[in-house]
Amino acid sequence: MKKKAYSEQHRKVVVVGAGSVGATYCYALAQSGLADEIVLTDRNEDLMKGQVLDLVHGQPFFPTVIIRSGSAEDYKDAQVVVITAGAAQKPGETRLQLIKKNAEIIGSIAEEIARHECKGVMLIVSNPVDVLTYVALKRSGWENTRVIGSGTVLDSARFRYLLSNYCSVDVHNVHAYILGEHGDSEFAAWSMTNVAGINIDEYCPFCGQCSNWKERRQHIVQEVRESAYHIINYKGSTHFAVGLALVRITGAILRSQNSVLTVSTLLDGEFEIKDVCLSVPCIVSADGIIRIIESPLTPEELTSLSRSGNILRKVIDFM
Repeated sequence: MKKKAYSEQHRKVVVVGAGSVGATYCYALAQSGLADEIVLTDRNEDLMKGQVLDLVHGQPFFPTVIIRSGSAEDYKDAQVVVITAGAAQKPGETRLQLIKKNAEIIGSIAEEIARHECKGVMLIVSNPVDVLTYVALKRSGWENTRVIGSGTVLDSARFRYLLSNYCSVDVHNVHAYILGEHGDSEFAAWSMTNVAGINIDEYCPFCGQCSNWKERRQHIVQEVRESAYHIINYKGSTHFAVGLALVRITGAILRSQNSVLTVSTLLDGEFEIKDVCLSVPCIVSADGIIRIIESPLTPEELTSLSRSGNILRKVIDFM
Protein backbone atom coordinates (compact mmCIF):
# COMPACT_ATOMS: atom_id res chain seq x y z
CA MET A 1 0.00 0.00 0.00
CA LYS A 2 1.30 3.43 -0.91
CA LYS A 3 2.35 5.52 2.08
CA LYS A 4 0.03 8.45 2.74
CA ALA A 5 1.31 11.95 2.18
CA TYR A 6 1.71 13.99 5.35
CA SER A 7 -1.40 16.05 4.53
CA GLU A 8 -3.56 12.90 4.52
CA GLN A 9 -2.32 11.61 7.89
CA HIS A 10 -3.71 12.40 11.30
CA ARG A 11 -0.78 14.37 12.61
CA LYS A 12 -0.62 13.54 16.31
CA VAL A 13 1.95 14.95 18.70
CA VAL A 14 2.31 13.71 22.28
CA VAL A 15 4.08 15.99 24.75
CA VAL A 16 5.51 14.44 27.91
CA GLY A 17 5.82 17.11 30.58
CA ALA A 18 3.34 19.92 31.30
CA GLY A 19 5.82 22.40 32.77
CA SER A 20 6.70 25.77 31.26
CA VAL A 21 8.58 24.35 28.26
CA GLY A 22 6.00 21.67 27.45
CA ALA A 23 3.04 24.03 27.81
CA THR A 24 4.70 26.84 25.82
CA TYR A 25 5.53 24.38 23.05
CA CYS A 26 1.89 23.23 22.97
CA TYR A 27 0.76 26.86 22.79
CA ALA A 28 3.09 27.62 19.87
CA LEU A 29 2.29 24.33 18.11
CA ALA A 30 -1.45 24.96 18.37
CA GLN A 31 -1.06 28.32 16.64
CA SER A 32 1.15 26.87 13.88
CA GLY A 33 -1.57 24.66 12.39
CA LEU A 34 0.96 21.82 11.99
CA ALA A 35 -0.75 19.25 14.21
CA ASP A 36 -4.25 17.75 14.07
CA GLU A 37 -4.02 16.56 17.66
CA ILE A 38 -1.88 17.62 20.62
CA VAL A 39 -1.87 15.31 23.64
CA LEU A 40 -0.30 16.52 26.89
CA THR A 41 0.80 14.05 29.57
CA ASP A 42 2.31 14.57 33.01
CA ARG A 43 2.55 12.71 36.31
CA ASN A 44 1.11 15.83 37.94
CA GLU A 45 -2.49 15.39 36.78
CA ASP A 46 -3.70 18.72 38.14
CA LEU A 47 -0.99 20.61 36.25
CA MET A 48 -1.72 18.62 33.08
CA LYS A 49 -5.48 19.26 33.29
CA GLY A 50 -4.96 22.93 34.07
CA GLN A 51 -2.64 23.49 31.12
CA VAL A 52 -5.02 21.69 28.74
CA LEU A 53 -8.03 23.66 29.96
CA ASP A 54 -6.12 26.92 29.56
CA LEU A 55 -5.09 25.94 26.02
CA VAL A 56 -8.52 24.79 24.79
CA HIS A 57 -10.09 28.07 25.85
CA GLY A 58 -7.99 29.65 23.11
CA GLN A 59 -9.31 27.39 20.35
CA PRO A 60 -11.50 30.10 18.75
CA PHE A 61 -8.31 32.04 18.05
CA PHE A 62 -6.09 29.46 16.29
CA PRO A 63 -6.39 26.75 13.60
CA THR A 64 -8.58 23.74 14.34
CA VAL A 65 -6.74 21.20 16.47
CA ILE A 66 -7.70 18.66 19.13
CA ILE A 67 -5.98 19.43 22.45
CA ARG A 68 -6.44 17.03 25.34
CA SER A 69 -4.75 15.32 28.24
CA GLY A 70 -3.65 11.74 27.69
CA SER A 71 -1.67 8.77 28.89
CA ALA A 72 0.99 6.31 27.74
CA GLU A 73 -1.61 4.65 25.50
CA ASP A 74 -1.34 7.69 23.21
CA TYR A 75 2.24 6.86 22.24
CA LYS A 76 1.19 4.08 19.88
CA ASP A 77 -0.17 6.23 17.03
CA ALA A 78 1.86 9.42 17.59
CA GLN A 79 3.98 10.82 14.76
CA VAL A 80 6.13 12.73 17.25
CA VAL A 81 6.64 12.23 20.99
CA VAL A 82 8.30 15.26 22.59
CA ILE A 83 9.87 14.71 26.02
CA THR A 84 10.26 17.85 28.13
CA ALA A 85 9.93 16.11 31.53
CA GLY A 86 12.67 16.12 34.12
CA ALA A 87 13.57 16.89 37.70
CA ALA A 88 14.77 20.31 38.83
CA GLN A 89 18.03 20.63 40.73
CA LYS A 90 17.56 20.66 44.50
CA PRO A 91 19.67 22.62 47.01
CA GLY A 92 22.87 20.72 47.74
CA GLU A 93 22.39 18.37 44.78
CA THR A 94 25.33 18.06 42.41
CA ARG A 95 25.01 18.34 38.63
CA LEU A 96 26.00 14.69 38.27
CA GLN A 97 23.33 13.60 40.78
CA LEU A 98 20.76 15.57 38.80
CA ILE A 99 21.93 14.01 35.53
CA LYS A 100 21.60 10.51 36.99
CA LYS A 101 18.09 11.30 38.26
CA ASN A 102 16.97 12.71 34.92
CA ALA A 103 18.61 9.85 33.03
CA GLU A 104 16.44 7.41 34.96
CA ILE A 105 13.30 9.49 34.30
CA ILE A 106 13.96 9.85 30.55
CA GLY A 107 15.12 6.24 30.23
CA SER A 108 11.89 4.96 31.82
CA ILE A 109 9.77 7.15 29.52
CA ALA A 110 11.72 5.97 26.45
CA GLU A 111 11.18 2.33 27.42
CA GLU A 112 7.46 2.95 27.87
CA ILE A 113 7.19 4.62 24.46
CA ALA A 114 8.94 1.62 22.90
CA ARG A 115 6.67 -0.84 24.73
CA HIS A 116 3.63 0.82 23.15
CA GLU A 117 5.15 0.18 19.71
CA CYS A 118 5.22 3.82 18.65
CA LYS A 119 6.30 4.18 15.00
CA GLY A 120 7.03 7.88 15.19
CA VAL A 121 9.99 10.04 16.16
CA MET A 122 11.12 10.67 19.74
CA LEU A 123 12.31 14.24 20.34
CA ILE A 124 14.25 14.85 23.57
CA VAL A 125 14.26 18.34 25.05
CA SER A 126 15.14 17.75 28.72
CA ASN A 127 18.64 18.79 29.77
CA PRO A 128 21.45 17.88 29.49
CA VAL A 129 19.86 17.10 26.15
CA ASP A 130 22.81 15.35 24.48
CA VAL A 131 23.34 12.91 27.35
CA LEU A 132 19.61 12.26 27.75
CA THR A 133 19.20 11.70 24.00
CA TYR A 134 21.89 9.02 24.28
CA VAL A 135 20.06 7.46 27.26
CA ALA A 136 16.69 7.50 25.47
CA LEU A 137 18.23 5.90 22.39
CA LYS A 138 19.87 3.08 24.33
CA ARG A 139 16.89 2.41 26.60
CA SER A 140 14.33 2.44 23.77
CA GLY A 141 16.32 0.17 21.47
CA TRP A 142 15.18 2.29 18.51
CA GLU A 143 17.10 3.14 15.35
CA ASN A 144 19.52 6.07 15.69
CA THR A 145 17.50 8.11 13.22
CA ARG A 146 14.26 8.09 15.24
CA VAL A 147 15.62 9.39 18.55
CA ILE A 148 16.84 12.96 18.28
CA GLY A 149 17.57 15.79 20.68
CA SER A 150 16.62 19.43 20.24
CA GLY A 151 20.38 20.01 20.33
CA THR A 152 21.65 23.41 19.23
CA VAL A 153 18.67 24.41 17.09
CA LEU A 154 17.89 27.17 19.60
CA ASP A 155 21.58 28.09 20.00
CA SER A 156 21.83 28.46 16.22
CA ALA A 157 18.77 30.72 16.26
CA ARG A 158 20.39 32.88 18.94
CA PHE A 159 23.55 33.00 16.83
CA ARG A 160 21.60 34.13 13.75
CA TYR A 161 19.78 36.78 15.78
CA LEU A 162 23.00 38.26 17.14
CA LEU A 163 24.67 38.25 13.72
CA SER A 164 21.66 39.97 12.17
CA ASN A 165 21.86 42.68 14.85
CA TYR A 166 25.59 43.25 14.46
CA CYS A 167 25.43 43.19 10.65
CA SER A 168 22.12 45.12 10.40
CA VAL A 169 20.67 42.45 8.12
CA ASP A 170 17.31 40.67 8.27
CA VAL A 171 17.78 37.51 10.36
CA HIS A 172 16.13 35.47 7.58
CA ASN A 173 19.10 36.32 5.32
CA VAL A 174 21.63 35.05 7.84
CA HIS A 175 22.55 31.35 7.82
CA ALA A 176 24.71 30.14 10.68
CA TYR A 177 25.12 27.11 12.93
CA ILE A 178 26.25 26.32 16.45
CA LEU A 179 27.60 22.76 16.70
CA GLY A 180 28.68 20.29 19.39
CA GLU A 181 27.30 20.07 22.89
CA HIS A 182 24.21 22.04 23.86
CA GLY A 183 26.25 23.63 26.61
CA ASP A 184 29.51 25.33 27.44
CA SER A 185 31.65 23.48 24.87
CA GLU A 186 29.44 24.39 21.90
CA PHE A 187 31.10 26.42 19.13
CA ALA A 188 30.24 28.52 16.10
CA ALA A 189 30.90 26.94 12.71
CA TRP A 190 32.15 30.15 11.09
CA SER A 191 33.14 28.25 7.94
CA MET A 192 29.42 27.55 7.37
CA THR A 193 28.24 31.09 8.18
CA ASN A 194 26.95 33.30 5.38
CA VAL A 195 24.90 36.44 4.80
CA ALA A 196 22.74 36.37 1.67
CA GLY A 197 24.86 33.48 0.38
CA ILE A 198 28.14 35.34 0.91
CA ASN A 199 30.60 33.65 3.26
CA ILE A 200 31.04 35.72 6.42
CA ASP A 201 34.79 36.18 5.78
CA GLU A 202 34.00 37.76 2.42
CA TYR A 203 31.01 39.73 3.67
CA CYS A 204 32.76 41.42 6.61
CA PRO A 205 35.18 43.67 4.64
CA PHE A 206 32.38 45.66 3.01
CA CYS A 207 29.86 45.37 5.87
CA GLY A 208 31.49 48.15 7.88
CA GLN A 209 29.40 47.61 11.01
CA CYS A 210 32.34 46.95 13.35
CA SER A 211 36.02 47.89 13.51
CA ASN A 212 37.47 44.66 14.91
CA TRP A 213 35.57 41.71 13.48
CA LYS A 214 37.78 38.99 15.01
CA GLU A 215 37.24 40.38 18.49
CA ARG A 216 33.52 40.82 17.82
CA ARG A 217 33.26 37.17 16.74
CA GLN A 218 34.48 35.98 20.12
CA HIS A 219 32.01 38.29 21.84
CA ILE A 220 29.09 36.97 19.77
CA VAL A 221 29.88 33.32 20.52
CA GLN A 222 30.20 34.13 24.22
CA GLU A 223 26.79 35.84 24.12
CA VAL A 224 25.27 32.73 22.56
CA ARG A 225 26.78 30.47 25.24
CA GLU A 226 25.62 32.72 28.06
CA SER A 227 22.14 33.52 26.73
CA ALA A 228 20.32 30.89 28.78
CA TYR A 229 22.18 31.87 31.96
CA HIS A 230 21.12 35.51 31.55
CA ILE A 231 17.48 34.61 30.92
CA ILE A 232 17.40 32.25 33.90
CA ASN A 233 18.96 34.94 36.11
CA TYR A 234 16.35 37.46 34.94
CA LYS A 235 13.19 35.34 35.14
CA GLY A 236 14.00 31.83 36.31
CA SER A 237 13.67 29.77 33.10
CA THR A 238 13.67 29.81 29.31
CA HIS A 239 10.63 28.64 27.37
CA PHE A 240 9.42 30.99 24.59
CA ALA A 241 12.27 30.57 22.10
CA VAL A 242 12.78 26.87 22.86
CA GLY A 243 9.05 26.32 22.26
CA LEU A 244 9.38 27.90 18.83
CA ALA A 245 12.53 25.89 18.07
CA LEU A 246 10.61 22.71 18.87
CA VAL A 247 7.80 23.76 16.53
CA ARG A 248 10.42 24.16 13.78
CA ILE A 249 11.73 20.63 14.35
CA THR A 250 8.20 19.24 14.59
CA GLY A 251 7.24 20.90 11.31
CA ALA A 252 10.21 19.28 9.56
CA ILE A 253 8.96 15.87 10.72
CA LEU A 254 5.20 16.29 10.19
CA ARG A 255 5.62 17.92 6.78
CA SER A 256 8.52 15.76 5.55
CA GLN A 257 10.47 18.93 4.82
CA ASN A 258 14.02 17.53 4.59
CA SER A 259 15.16 20.51 6.66
CA VAL A 260 18.78 21.02 7.66
CA LEU A 261 18.76 21.39 11.45
CA THR A 262 21.46 21.05 14.10
CA VAL A 263 19.67 18.41 16.16
CA SER A 264 21.51 16.10 18.54
CA THR A 265 22.13 12.65 17.10
CA LEU A 266 24.32 9.61 17.70
CA LEU A 267 27.53 9.74 15.72
CA ASP A 268 29.01 6.47 14.47
CA GLY A 269 32.26 7.54 12.88
CA GLU A 270 31.05 10.78 11.31
CA PHE A 271 33.61 13.54 11.91
CA GLU A 272 35.74 10.70 13.42
CA ILE A 273 33.50 10.64 16.53
CA LYS A 274 31.73 7.52 17.80
CA ASP A 275 29.12 6.53 20.39
CA VAL A 276 28.09 9.96 21.60
CA CYS A 277 25.15 12.26 20.80
CA LEU A 278 25.84 15.87 19.87
CA SER A 279 24.66 18.45 17.35
CA VAL A 280 25.79 18.46 13.74
CA PRO A 281 23.91 19.47 10.57
CA CYS A 282 21.27 16.82 9.82
CA ILE A 283 18.51 16.47 7.24
CA VAL A 284 15.30 15.99 9.23
CA SER A 285 12.09 14.62 7.74
CA ALA A 286 9.12 12.31 8.44
CA ASP A 287 11.19 9.37 9.69
CA GLY A 288 13.58 11.50 11.73
CA ILE A 289 17.14 11.98 10.52
CA ILE A 290 17.61 11.04 6.87
CA ARG A 291 21.28 11.92 6.72
CA ILE A 292 24.07 13.54 8.70
CA ILE A 293 25.80 16.21 6.65
CA GLU A 294 29.55 15.91 7.12
CA SER A 295 30.33 19.53 6.42
CA PRO A 296 33.93 20.37 5.45
CA LEU A 297 34.79 21.99 8.79
CA THR A 298 38.12 23.67 9.43
CA PRO A 299 40.76 21.82 11.51
CA GLU A 300 40.01 24.16 14.43
CA GLU A 301 36.28 23.44 14.19
CA LEU A 302 36.88 19.69 14.01
CA THR A 303 38.99 19.96 17.17
CA SER A 304 36.17 21.84 18.92
CA LEU A 305 33.66 19.19 17.85
CA SER A 306 35.93 16.42 19.13
CA ARG A 307 36.36 18.27 22.43
CA SER A 308 32.57 18.44 22.84
CA GLY A 309 32.32 14.73 22.14
CA ASN A 310 34.99 13.92 24.73
CA ILE A 311 33.25 16.02 27.40
CA LEU A 312 29.93 14.28 26.78
CA ARG A 313 31.57 10.87 26.69
CA LYS A 314 33.03 11.45 30.17
CA VAL A 315 29.59 12.39 31.56
CA ILE A 316 28.05 9.24 30.06
CA ASP A 317 30.85 7.09 31.49
CA PHE A 318 30.26 8.50 34.99
CA MET A 319 26.54 7.74 34.98
